[in-house]
Amino acid sequence: MGAILHENGVAFRVWAPHAQAVAVVGPFNDWNPEAHPLQHEADGYWAADVPGLKAGTEYKFWLKAESGAELTRNDPYAREVTHSAGNSVVHDPNFDWGDDHFQMPAWNELVVYELHVGTFFRPDPSRPGSFRDAIEKLDYLKNLGVNAVEIMPATEFPGSMSWGYNPAHPYAIETDYGGPLAFKEFIRAAHQHGIAVILDVVYNHFGPGDLDLWQFDGWQENDGGGIYFYNDWRAETPWGHNRPDYGRPEVRQYIRDNALLWLEEYRVDGLRADAIAHIRNVDGTNDPSRDLPDGWSLMKWINEEVHARMPWKITIAEDLLGNDYITKTPGEGGQGFSTQWCSGFVYPVRDALVTPNDEDRSMPAVAAALTRIYNGDAFQRVVYTESHDEVANGKARVTEEIMPGNAASWFPKKRSTLGAGLVFTAPGIPMIFQGQPMLADGSFSDDQPLDWSREEQFSGLVHLYRDLIALRRNQRGTTRGLLGQHIEVFHINDEDKVLAFRRWDQGGPADDTIVVCNFADRGHDAYTIGLPAGGHWHVRFNSDWAGYDEEFGNFESVDTRAEEASYDGQPFAAAFGLAPYSVLIISQDPS
Repeated sequence: MGAILHENGVAFRVWAPHAQAVAVVGPFNDWNPEAHPLQHEADGYWAADVPGLKAGTEYKFWLKAESGAELTRNDPYAREVTHSAGNSVVHDPNFDWGDDHFQMPAWNELVVYELHVGTFFRPDPSRPGSFRDAIEKLDYLKNLGVNAVEIMPATEFPGSMSWGYNPAHPYAIETDYGGPLAFKEFIRAAHQHGIAVILDVVYNHFGPGDLDLWQFDGWQENDGGGIYFYNDWRAETPWGHNRPDYGRPEVRQYIRDNALLWLEEYRVDGLRADAIAHIRNVDGTNDPSRDLPDGWSLMKWINEEVHARMPWKITIAEDLLGNDYITKTPGEGGQGFSTQWCSGFVYPVRDALVTPNDEDRSMPAVAAALTRIYNGDAFQRVVYTESHDEVANGKARVTEEIMPGNAASWFPKKRSTLGAGLVFTAPGIPMIFQGQPMLADGSFSDDQPLDWSREEQFSGLVHLYRDLIALRRNQRGTTRGLLGQHIEVFHINDEDKVLAFRRWDQGGPADDTIVVCNFADRGHDAYTIGLPAGGHWHVRFNSDWAGYDEEFGNFESVDTRAEEASYDGQPFAAAFGLAPYSVLIISQDPS
């Protein structure tokens, strides 16, 4: 489909079932529709071969509608456009990947950093950041310990600034981000840094702006979108009446081909599917009377294709309705996603962090958030306190919500780093949003670039995140339990606002990892918790260390020996210093 470059020219193929005639036009034929007509094939497809054309050639399709109207449309499969309201460009998919033999980390080892290309690093204030700009910060991400980046949607959208959730050309990489070549260069460079690339894709709606798919060949019903869209009540979305027709085989193929394009040609390591509740249900709810079975089966088909062809690549769902069937296998009646964003974690944990009064924080609610697992698999959920949705749309960064206008003061720093401690020790795939380690404040906006001077200003907090990520990935060989499936919240003190939990894989020294969290503005010189084994226990991480921030109290939390005593349902016990709004990570040396 689209423009297929070969050694003698370009073959063009397009689906336009209601067109009376189709041609390809461009500067190469002075936009004359009589010069290069397409021949009608079966089932509404049209094709022609034009010799002599090369990569970089601009073109469009000319169509004569059933009404007699003459239409000029961009290629739905265009890999490249001059801009969102411009022309399609013949793209050469060949690329020198060098010695790219990147190995995708196992799900339990992933640490994801969500970024928005236009604002992540913008050295030239006159234009958005590009993929080539982002390459310059891969060393920072590698040193942080991140091994996966999740890119907010990067397909062509109207204008130069957007979150990306309004795709005008679903197959073309945003021109202002550098286009397809820059994206491939970024992926190659990320892989060289040991970093996987996950791309956000938007299949719940297309447009609404600069959308040549709309009434593509002139046909429509009920003032609807034509052949690519539902033309009845199923078209309605929060973003317009522009839901793709998941029941049409050609539209299903269009979306499935798009998913495989990124994974195969671009070598991305996974996809995050945006708002899939609005693919499986008109209202994005669990109301069965409003379900879209064709949307469900489409995403199931895509997941089956991905897992059959490339089982090491990850598919992430944003559903946010706590539905286990999103990540169940298709054989069990599920949709087959590898993992899903977990509303059961982010909402109660954020609530516990931003609630002003200590007495109003619920430790049982936090405990429930820690133990919410889909289908018995800890890594079928992504856990986070900040994402693009959680830091905008009337919301703000965690630090900003704790103390608006004073996000760099003690309370926001302490409670946000307590939240980070939970993200990196809870069962699940941890994710942070761009700027979070350097205490980015305010709300996310697509026209406000990250302030990279904060990397130095808050270098101690960047160090804190680096330490947490190293422990989460067990890089020091003493916290294997954080890579494991298991959790037991064995200590819930809702009066003092303290909880403690054990994470483990196989169990035993250097595996059993104990996490103690204090959600109150009150320290404890010797706070007793139960432990699963006797002997020496080491404090691997204390978020109150003054090395992380000069305002932190450097509360003394030292290694200790566990004594035999039945406590918290554990056979041993020990006491640790516990600072206000702090987290401790404790484990034993290898035996």
